[in-house]
Amino acid sequence: MASFGWGLVYGGTSVGLMGATADAALSGGAEVIGVLPQALQEREIAHRGLTKLHLVGSMHERKALMASLSDAFIALPGGYGTLDEFFEIVTWAQLNVHSKPCILINTDGYYDFLLRFLDHAVREEFVRPANLRLMQVATDSAEALQWIDQQREKASLNQTVSAQDIGGLASP
Repeated sequence: MASFGWGLVYGGTSVGLMGATADAALSGGAEVIGVLPQALQEREIAHRGLTKLHLVGSMHERKALMASLSDAFIALPGGYGTLDEFFEIVTWAQLNVHSKPCILINTDGYYDFLLRFLDHAVREEFVRPANLRLMQVATDSAEALQWIDQQREKASLNQTVSAQDIGGLASP
């Protein structure tokens, strides 16, 4: 990431895969911006070594700010929070809120069952085939970053992401 001259925008924690990713990006000289709800900072999981840490009032504000600061979205293997944030940003692409790359990193087949479920949702006509193509699948981070590099000229926000777009509360 740092070798491309790119920074990282993420949830701002010091734990898990994203905490390790932030540490690696910082070690490589990249700018790393965290966006963390105040309530999570109080649980003492905020990363203290970031270039910038934005504290926000809610998860809705977090998602909107992260979207506005980002040029692309990558999901590493994760749990409910990862899936929530990734599918919300893919939904925003479906609604033409943005046209930025959305990439799922399928490390060692971690997301194979999820991808089969999405294919099933297409067959059952709950997801349009064109909307399934709103996300790309990479086998590792190198492939994801290479794909973003090839697509970055196309990435842009179609409009400013606002609290109204996501049904959340307005920022103070």
